[in-house]
Amino acid sequence: MFKVSPKMISLLLGGALLLSACSGGTKQETSNSAQADGASAIGKPVVVSSKIDTEGTLLGNIILLTLEANGIKTQDKLSLGGLPIVRKALISGEVDIVPEYTGNGAFMFSNGNEKSAEWKDLQNGYEKVKKLDYEANKLVWLTPAQANNTYALAVREDVAGPAHLKTMSDFGRWVANGGNVKMIASQEFTHLQGALPAFELTYGFKMKPEQMVIVSGGDTANTIKAASQQTNGVNTAMVYGTDGAIEPSNLRVMEDDKGTQVIYAPAPVIREEVLKAHPEIEVLLKPVFNSLNNEVLRGLNAKVQVNGEPSKAVALEYLKSKGLIK
Repeated sequence: MFKVSPKMISLLLGGALLLSACSGGTKQETSNSAQADGASAIGKPVVVSSKIDTEGTLLGNIILLTLEANGIKTQDKLSLGGLPIVRKALISGEVDIVPEYTGNGAFMFSNGNEKSAEWKDLQNGYEKVKKLDYEANKLVWLTPAQANNTYALAVREDVAGPAHLKTMSDFGRWVANGGNVKMIASQEFTHLQGALPAFELTYGFKMKPEQMVIVSGGDTANTIKAASQQTNGVNTAMVYGTDGAIEPSNLRVMEDDKGTQVIYAPAPVIREEVLKAHPEIEVLLKPVFNSLNNEVLRGLNAKVQVNGEPSKAVALEYLKSKGLIK
């Protein structure tokens, strides 16, 4: 998953300003244009896109296959790029529907104010980003999955078991009392106020420099592998909540029992004019995303990340096995 960092905010705002400058005109012209766009969407393929990461591509395929199975013509533009690229393409109308995460709204619309309690509640965060994105861009957020792909820490089972570590409260006490922790994480995770510093403040511990291995990228495949193989003594890894390699790597996710992190629930986001042309899309995707939770997504992601199965094949098998498509 791609989360929005402060560095991305300027890119997103720059794209939004450019689009705004290019879309000037009177209210009447804007209204006429919107009506024309809505009419022109009828009969055209729905362009489905996603970010380039494993889960984004998987969810994009789930959306695409659901639409195709129900007679809606689609165009595949999956794995288009990072968040700024996909976001700009959606706002400009180059693509029509994408899977996105509610938590990114904390950065897209609140100037990075991830401290707001609204973003740390799945339903409240969803309602807020749904309202703000529609008002700003006429983008409609459909039913979200009951899942949370947020920052988390995962500890090796052979460490977590004997130390009785299940929650971040347990982890915080363990570290504060001299637990033998060695964590690998991205530079962004260790410095972003809403990530490790928030965990430390809430759970009463402080990681020392010698207890951390800091890497430049945010690829959790690397952090999970390092903890699994005990590279440089690592026994704890920065992960995302629905990473597929967590359980196969014998790691245990620490539950954020005091709710420090922004909730990143995945949901389809569609351009209003396309939804008006195909109102059935909302009905079709609701049971699909209702069927997804952390456990299900971890399992599906593992088939791609660990077993090497094609994302589209994994999505198709899942939808058929649940009776969501024929």
